[in-house]
Amino acid sequence: MNKLCHVAFIMDGNGRWGKKRGKGRNFGHLKGVETVKKIVGASIKSKIPIITFYVFSSENWERPKNEKNYIFKLINTYFTKEIKNIIKQGIKINILGELNKFSSDIKLTLKKSAKLTKKNKKIVVNLAINYGSKNEIIQALKKTKKNISIKNFERNLYTKNLPNPDILIRTGGYQRLSNFLLWQLAYTELFFLKKLWPDFTPKDLFKIINKYKKINRNYGKI
Repeated sequence: MNKLCHVAFIMDGNGRWGKKRGKGRNFGHLKGVETVKKIVGASIKSKIPIITFYVFSSENWERPKNEKNYIFKLINTYFTKEIKNIIKQGIKINILGELNKFSSDIKLTLKKSAKLTKKNKKIVVNLAINYGSKNEIIQALKKTKKNISIKNFERNLYTKNLPNPDILIRTGGYQRLSNFLLWQLAYTELFFLKKLWPDFTPKDLFKIINKYKKINRNYGKI
């Protein structure tokens, strides 16, 4: 039975979910946050030590201004209201990505949340925010300089202290990686679901975990 240390999520379909219900893309993002909370709880129940959510990509800056502002407001409001509960649940918040492009209030909220939860040990929740894997790889390569090896290179990735994901789950019907953890997903088991993110449930997660445990993972060996 395969050991499960790290599950990553591409949370696709929030906007489409909201539009299908005639309430707009932002309503879908709001419901998507509720799904995140459920999945974090289910991951704790399943004793998964690390999970990673693709929150906002480096390409998402091309989206309409009102949608970007709503997403940023959601992030700010969530951590302002929920930080005590996050600490109580033993959740450690870790940020993957470049925060320098965000407003000072968003940067402060995210940095404060990471600082206040850094000693928590029940689960690590990585938030990939303003994250792009190609940029991450280029930056890591520049930092590695002359002593280039896989081990030295990986020390300069955002995920330097983390195991690579065992599972990637993408909702929304598309079968692509969208510039997410390209290096880290080399031997990850990929699961693509047609369900939109707000419809994804803990039951769906448990089904995928059970499938994963039965997979023969030989990493190129026989």
